[in-house]
Amino acid sequence: MTTATEIADTIAGEQKLTKAQAKAIVESVFRQIAAAAKGGAETNIPGFGKFKVKETPEREGRNPATGATIKIAASKKLNFTPAKAVKDALNG
Repeated sequence: MTTATEIADTIAGEQKLTKAQAKAIVESVFRQIAAAAKGGAETNIPGFGKFKVKETPEREGRNPATGATIKIAASKKLNFTPAKAVKDALNG
């Protein structure tokens, strides 16, 4: 697993920034993606992929312990679709 701190450390080394500066930039990027998603906007990062909000309608499910039917509330999920370059890197 790679963490935000590890990403920031790599960026700091590549861009000659302090680790604190790089971490602030990484956290800012993540906040901007989350804020766009909260507003319902899609975030497209060319060469990397798209973050898009998907709405899931309310549905019926079953409690696995009792078998009783329950309602599962509608929710929003953040989907990521990788760009072709990322897909090719994974499968190449």
